Amino acid sequence: MALEWEAGRYPFVMASLLALISSVLWGSADYHGGKLSKRFPAIAVLGISQGFGLIFGIFLVVTLNEFDGVDRGFLIPGALAGIAGYIGLICLYSGLSTGPMGVVSPISSLSAVIPLSIALVGGEVLTVAQAVGVVAALIGAFCASGPELSQGVSVKPLLLALSAALCFGAAMSLMAIGSRSSALLTMVMMRTVTLFISCAIAARHKTLGGLTRSETPLLIFIGVSDFLANLLMGVATTKGLISLVMVLASLYPIATALLAFKFLHERLMKVQYFGIILAVAGVALISAT
Repeated sequence: MALEWEAGRYPFVMASLLALISSVLWGSADYHGGKLSKRFPAIAVLGISQGFGLIFGIFLVVTLNEFDGVDRGFLIPGALAGIAGYIGLICLYSGLSTGPMGVVSPISSLSAVIPLSIALVGGEVLTVAQAVGVVAALIGAFCASGPELSQGVSVKPLLLALSAALCFGAAMSLMAIGSRSSALLTMVMMRTVTLFISCAIAARHKTLGGLTRSETPLLIFIGVSDFLANLLMGVATTKGLISLVMVLASLYPIATALLAFKFLHERLMKVQYFGIILAVAGVALISAT
C-alpha cells in the first residue's frame, strides 16, 4: 500500500505543492512589479528585472550542469513562450499601474483557462471531484482578487488585463511543452529572448526609465521570483496533470491582493473573503482526490 502511494500519489502531491509555491512567487513578483511600475515605465521595470532573472537562471544551469543529456526540444517553445510572456507582463504591469490591482489581477488569472482547455482536449481526464475543485479554485481566485467593476473602472486596464490573460495562457502552454525536454533551459531560453527585446527597446529610447541603484534589490527580487515561479510550474507539469498544475499555479492573484491589502491598504471586500475560502476549498478538493 505504501509503495502504491509513493508511486502514484507522491508525484501528484509534489506537482501540487510546486504549483502552489509558484503561485505565491508569481503573486509577490506581480505585486512589487505593479507597485514599481506606478513610478517608472513598465517596460523598464520588466526589462531590468528579467535580466536579473536570466543571470539567476544561468547560474542554476552552470551549477546543476543542466546541459548534459538534454535535447533541443526546449528552444522553440522557450523562445515563443518568452515573447508571449513578455507581452503579457507588459500588459499586466501597465494595467496594474493604471488601474486597481483588484481589477487587473483577477482578469489576468483567467489565463489558466487556455492551457487547461488544451490539456483536456489533448486527452487528460479529471474525476468529477477534481473538475469541481478546478472550477471552485478558478472562481475563487477571481473573486479573491476583488473584482471592482462596479466602481467605474476605465476600459484601458480591462483590455490590458484581458491581453495579459491571453498571452500568459499561451506562454504557460508553451512552457509545459518545453519542460518535457528541460524546464530550466526552457525558462533560460525565455529570459534570453526577453533580454534581447529589452535591450533593443532600451537602445532605441536610450534610457532605463529613470531607475536608479536604489531600486536594484527590488528588481532582483522581482526577476528571481518570476523566474523561480516559471521554473517550478514547468517542473510541476512533468510531475502531474498539466490541467491541474495550471489551475493551482493560477492562484497568484490571491497573493497579489493580500499584499496590496497589507501594504497598500486596499480594502478587502466580502466577495474577496468568499473567494479565498472558495479557492482554498477547491485546492483541498483537488489535493484530496
